[in-house]
Amino acid sequence: MAEDDSLAGLQSLHRDLCAFVDLKLPVLDRLLQKFELRLDELKALLDKPGKHDKSRQAVNSGKITIDGDEYEVNDDFKQQTLELADVLNLDELKAAQEFLESQTESKELDRPQFQTAVIRFHRRREYVLLCLRILFKAALDNDDTDYEGYDTLFKVAHVILDVEGINFANAHQFWDKCFKAMCDIEVWLQQIGETVAKAKLVGQAPVPMFVEIFDFQRQSLTRQHENLAAICAHMVKPGFADLNNFKRLLEKIKSLDRHDILTIHYVPMAMRLCAWVALEANTETRAARSLHQTLMAGRESETWNLRSLHAAILAWWLAEYSGRYLDPNHQDVDLQNIDFDAEAVERSGAFMKVLNDGAFHFMLSLSQDVRPIRWYDPLKSNMVSYLLQDTSILSTDSPPPEDFFKALIMQQFQNFADSFITNMPDTLRKLKVEEDDQRRRLLQRPIAEQPLHLERFLVVISYAYDDDADAAEDFWNDRESNLYGFLQWAARRQPTQRIAMFCEMLRSISSGDANAQSAHHFLMEEGASAAGKVRRTASLSYTHIYNELIEFQRNVHEPRKSIQGGLYAATNKNPQDNIIEPESAIMLESYLRLLAHLSRQSAQARDWMLSHTEYNLIGICFQLCNDDVESNLRAAAFETVSALLSDKSSLQAAAVWNNLDEWTVSGFNVAAKQSGALRPLPQDELWAILADGYDESLAIVRLLTSLMEPYPDDEGLNDTLPFPESLGSTRRMPGIDKFVDFALHRVFANRTPEIQDTLQQNVMSWTCLRFIVACLSTFNENLVVFANRSSIPVDAVIGPSSLVAYVTLHPFTRVMEWLFSDKVLKALFAASHQDVDEVDAAHSDSPLVQSLMMSIETMDLIMKLQATYLDIVRPVIKQQSSVQHSPVSNTALASFEDAVLNNLQLIVDLGLYCGTGHEGLTIASLKLLEKLSSSRKLAVSPAGFGQRSSRSKIIGILEKDNEADRIGRCLAGLMKEDPDEIEAGPEASGIVVKLRILDFLNSCLAAVSVRPTIAHILLGFSCANTTVSVTEGSLWANGQSLFHSILILAVGFPDNDGLSFSSWMSEVKSRCWGVLQKLWRSPLTAAIVMDELRINEFLFEQAPRLMLIDANTPWDGMSFAQGLEEQASGELSEFFCGSPSVALQNVLFQRAAFLDYESRELRLTVREEMPTMRSRIQSVLLGTTIRPGMDPTPTHNIFDLFDFIELDFTDRAIPEHKLTEGVSLSMCQEEKNGVTLYALPLLEQLFLLRIKAWRIEGAFKDEQEELVMVELAKQMLALFTEYNRRAELLRYHKDILRSWVQLLKVTVQSCDFDGTARTSFVLQTLQVILPKLELAYNADIFTATELASLGETLIQKIDFDSPAFEQTRTADFANDRLSQLFRTALMGIYSPTSTTELREYCYQTCFRYIQGTREKATKGSSLGRHTLNTVKNCGSHLLEVMCDDAYSGQGSCRISALLLLGSLVHIATTQESKYMLETFVALNFIGVLVDNIKHIPSELKAAAAPQIPSLLTSYDVSLSLLFRICRTRVGAAHVLNAGLFPAVRASTIFTVDPDIGLEFDNPNALARYYDLMLAVLRVINAAVISRGLQNEQSLAQARDFLAENRNCVVAIFKRSVSVGLAKGDVGEGLGELVDGFTVLVGVSGFLEHENESSVKQARANMFS
Repeated sequence: MAEDDSLAGLQSLHRDLCAFVDLKLPVLDRLLQKFELRLDELKALLDKPGKHDKSRQAVNSGKITIDGDEYEVNDDFKQQTLELADVLNLDELKAAQEFLESQTESKELDRPQFQTAVIRFHRRREYVLLCLRILFKAALDNDDTDYEGYDTLFKVAHVILDVEGINFANAHQFWDKCFKAMCDIEVWLQQIGETVAKAKLVGQAPVPMFVEIFDFQRQSLTRQHENLAAICAHMVKPGFADLNNFKRLLEKIKSLDRHDILTIHYVPMAMRLCAWVALEANTETRAARSLHQTLMAGRESETWNLRSLHAAILAWWLAEYSGRYLDPNHQDVDLQNIDFDAEAVERSGAFMKVLNDGAFHFMLSLSQDVRPIRWYDPLKSNMVSYLLQDTSILSTDSPPPEDFFKALIMQQFQNFADSFITNMPDTLRKLKVEEDDQRRRLLQRPIAEQPLHLERFLVVISYAYDDDADAAEDFWNDRESNLYGFLQWAARRQPTQRIAMFCEMLRSISSGDANAQSAHHFLMEEGASAAGKVRRTASLSYTHIYNELIEFQRNVHEPRKSIQGGLYAATNKNPQDNIIEPESAIMLESYLRLLAHLSRQSAQARDWMLSHTEYNLIGICFQLCNDDVESNLRAAAFETVSALLSDKSSLQAAAVWNNLDEWTVSGFNVAAKQSGALRPLPQDELWAILADGYDESLAIVRLLTSLMEPYPDDEGLNDTLPFPESLGSTRRMPGIDKFVDFALHRVFANRTPEIQDTLQQNVMSWTCLRFIVACLSTFNENLVVFANRSSIPVDAVIGPSSLVAYVTLHPFTRVMEWLFSDKVLKALFAASHQDVDEVDAAHSDSPLVQSLMMSIETMDLIMKLQATYLDIVRPVIKQQSSVQHSPVSNTALASFEDAVLNNLQLIVDLGLYCGTGHEGLTIASLKLLEKLSSSRKLAVSPAGFGQRSSRSKIIGILEKDNEADRIGRCLAGLMKEDPDEIEAGPEASGIVVKLRILDFLNSCLAAVSVRPTIAHILLGFSCANTTVSVTEGSLWANGQSLFHSILILAVGFPDNDGLSFSSWMSEVKSRCWGVLQKLWRSPLTAAIVMDELRINEFLFEQAPRLMLIDANTPWDGMSFAQGLEEQASGELSEFFCGSPSVALQNVLFQRAAFLDYESRELRLTVREEMPTMRSRIQSVLLGTTIRPGMDPTPTHNIFDLFDFIELDFTDRAIPEHKLTEGVSLSMCQEEKNGVTLYALPLLEQLFLLRIKAWRIEGAFKDEQEELVMVELAKQMLALFTEYNRRAELLRYHKDILRSWVQLLKVTVQSCDFDGTARTSFVLQTLQVILPKLELAYNADIFTATELASLGETLIQKIDFDSPAFEQTRTADFANDRLSQLFRTALMGIYSPTSTTELREYCYQTCFRYIQGTREKATKGSSLGRHTLNTVKNCGSHLLEVMCDDAYSGQGSCRISALLLLGSLVHIATTQESKYMLETFVALNFIGVLVDNIKHIPSELKAAAAPQIPSLLTSYDVSLSLLFRICRTRVGAAHVLNAGLFPAVRASTIFTVDPDIGLEFDNPNALARYYDLMLAVLRVINAAVISRGLQNEQSLAQARDFLAENRNCVVAIFKRSVSVGLAKGDVGEGLGELVDGFTVLVGVSGFLEHENESSVKQARANMFS
């Protein structure tokens, strides 16, 4: 619909506008086109047709027309449409259109259609205003006009405003239109408020949907009001607002009666217009003077509801208007006879009056409203409260202004400060003089009566310039400027209470290194002439600050000189008695705060403070930390020390550690004398006092964190202790356990939960957790690995005296111990559990969000490091136990997962945090979720004794209150494709979050694939104990689940930019495919997922999108061929070391997954009888995609997709290097997705440690040699990177080949081809693969095996009786292809790199070929001769390999070899060739076959039951081969000469009881025994018959055989006729065996010989 296109179009316009203005992307042409399409909507602003009776009647009629289409609507539609019209005050037909258009989106938002219509209506209005605001800011109110496209945007703005030339009348009207829209919004908001109030008044129960609608409207309308105010402010600068607009604005502001956010929105408009109208170039003198007189007279005569706002406007006007008279035009007619001095005095007096009316009060209040103190900052908070007194402030439940509006207001305050300082210097001086005089006269009066206007001005400046380093440069760039002069003037002769405000202002304008250095030089210059003593008249300077601190320190410590005795000597003095003025503590705190700020911002300032020869600032700070000093001042001292530790050195840190340790031992006095004897720990009261004071405990933990952070020169090894190893050894056991105990036990576990103020609690949690993270992250667990598995002397290389000392003394150990204690765990989980709505509403840099992120990071580190602690560190600690090392952990916890099982709400919270809109929090939550979900202990709930493990508790907690759907819907929203993210690139927060979500899902599914997990329930499945399903009405059933979002992304997300495949784009896509593939492969989800993919036409959507690749395809701008060229030159290839290889492997993975899915889907179509679907898939394979209702689309066929085979990935050998000498590189290996890779961070640490060892040993001649080795280490890392990439590419190349081969196999077996078509398809496949197969035998055995297996499958499906093999040209081609396959298979058999698996495929291929051509390979035929010659041409090595496999081959390979040999013997026999027999004789193979007969019974007896069938088959095939050999006279002779009858006799096959048979484990042992007997008998018969009746020797052997086995023969004959057998015994089916014996008896003349022997025996006994 048109309006739907309107909203989408405005969103698209907004995206491109942001991309052009903020990201500087080249989208100007597209942006112009979109501006043209939306021009009318932008001009219309917020115009909307009101309710109309005619429209209402049309809706009530039941028939409405929208965009030319007529609709019939039901009563429900009519009712909701009319309600929508009432809520939005909108024309009824327009409301009907809005309601109709919201139908689809309501499902996506999971909101009622009525509510969705309201949301869409306001979103459209917001996007109109957003586009206008961004455009006007960039084109009309931008100091930078040099960027490309500025002129174009400027013209667009003029077109929207309908401005031509210098006639700005239309622009003024548009300004009025915006102004009127603001007024209309205020009326609308008032009506909403009245409606809600009326409902409460009558006691009407609020309907949740309408409450949500009203809340949304309030928020949206407030944002619209804010954007309109910004638009009006931006229009002022080019003159698109005039004096009349200003007057109407003043009339409006006069009527405002509440200090709320709407009132604040008018401030930048008023300030801009004050400045613009006051300029001489914009307003004629007469008009300006008239307005001035009116405004000044209005102060007394006009009644403003907000008097302080009135005063502020007058102050802004006076500051700007006075600029007209700095250099007045004396030729101006309107300035004749004017007493400029008198008027200046008059303006100055007026300014003083408006200050008394609250002008600065309002500005300061507004500054605090716009930029509230989010973090705990007691000094500034108290300062502002002190200055504001009873001034109105913005209510806490008021919506905060957006960031752009804050910047706009602060910019106006900066302009005001500049104007006031520049245009009214006399008034400023007068203000200071009068205030100082009044302060001296009114010292005894209450604070509220003391004049503090200058102080307020200083704090307003501090707000205006805070965190705006660019604007603050105006103070420092020109030392002759008014702003710099103001600093010099304001720094002199300051009373105590003003110093704090000046320090705050100086701190705000010294952000950034350049500004901080300027402030540093300012303080040095101002103090250049200062005396060594405290002088109140001196300018603020370093000298002044240090003198004040030293004077205060002296006053504090002098009374202690007379104190003797205990640690806490009794005193009646108050801590405040030493402070001369009430504001002195605030002044000193401000000094320390300023020094700390400069130290953090500027390395130059910090180095100066630390290296000052006269003043030891760290010592001064510790001297200030006395028990007579207020806690907040001590906290400021600790904060200053922390700041001085930025980029600390080990010497500086050691000094601070010693001071801190001495301070804790001496009890608030670092200078106290202590004995050197070992003494007990300090009294617990000290730590209790420290923990009880909030500011001080916070500052101490921050100081500890600064001390724990690694040194800048640590090189990333973290092989040193963050403190001196002998710290405290003169008094106690060395170490910092007491400090860790203080931070974790006293502060984090005990103090934090007691804090009632939420802000303070969050700040304290963040501070303690930051300390924990610093302790954990600076521990190097790899040092233990290096010590055990390398030749590096770790003990000698690391900083501590030994590795044991490192492990036992590092704070990691004590922190981990506390992290397994109940109290600390309780505090940790409490910190991680926050109200999601509050988190969502908070700013990303707020203490709430930051403490939450830190708690999650802490848990992530625990999961990462717990194995090291539990398995290595804890046992060492137990061995090193001491009296003072008290165990604190809960030994019942075997792992952190046990604690998580007791706090499963964490899982729900982590999922919900993903939808809060805070990128960092979302990423941290997903990262921890990934670790937790990958833990089998959490994924599968433990079972009790004798029970099976039940459903995961995680799933149970997610199902509670339907949280899984809530989280799943949130994640699904995050997974939606956003064009803005693609424009922004891989650094876009949305892309990072998508990758994290996919990593979490992939990790979880890989960890546990056969049971329901958290991934399954979040994807949209309903989970039982061991199964998953889809619930009716669920997100899955409605197509709104996370699975469906991933599915859409997998298909639709681009993997290239039109010119080159992109690594980061393909990364997103490939990880989506990874999730899908794990789901369709898992038996748990395969059926559901395959059905869903089929329903969504997944295969047919993806097939047309496949792109072919080759060596010249660009990957991140570089082709594979270019990478090979670099490699050939001997250099490291950027292709393999950089991102191009990542893009390639991603595309290979996607292709492999697609082929895998296609083969599975094709197999399902056969199994589930879906002929139509099978036909469509078959069309895709052949190059045509058919979609319902669409024309067939040509696509790449299955043979085109064999393009990847041209890419050859060879392994990269790792050369020997001295960096890896004596190191087992296997310790640096890890398995990832089935590939063994090198862990690069571990290798980097290994190299750094080795270089450090050489440095300590003095192996380097000079620094240059060490630098060379560092460069070599980097090259080695690059080499390992290349190795990893090659290994991954090789793995993905194997995957895609395996998938392609599998698809071809399934295609041949499952697709509905007719005979000729199938043969044609098979031959085409052979044509594609055979050249690659031949090449692969020597280069790539995996590829050879896969292609050989495909060849074997293909030839099995060949119908050799097909017309394709008749005497035609087609038949010649077919026969050539099959002959080539046969020849290639023979080559594979004797290939030097062949494997058992490869040879078996080749055997099967050759066997099938010979069997298929058997009928045509008749005696003397060319086909028979050709086949035999092909075998001969391969040489004797071929048959040698085959005979070896036939004798000692593994498994079915032996059987296949025997079958092929049998076929070859048959061909040779048919062609009357002795080649095979001669070869067998030369290899003694016939003797081997015959000899095997004797071992048959013993092998069967020894074999396990599963091996019996295979053994019997091999015997059958082996005997069958012997049978074929014996069918020739020569062959039979060789067999008999090899000892056939002795072998049979030795086997005892015929001598055992036939009723029992051989002894082996098989249920049909007797039947199998008879089969075996028959096979042997056939060989005997064939040998005897082939030798002929004239060969008396063979006949004699046969008769002897029969005589020896007479009992067996008789028994078989009896069984054959069931003599003496019980019913069910084996007796039938012995006919062939009986026939065999009969033949042998007949051929050998056994009976005749027996009879003749009997007659002879009788004759011999005739006369006896």
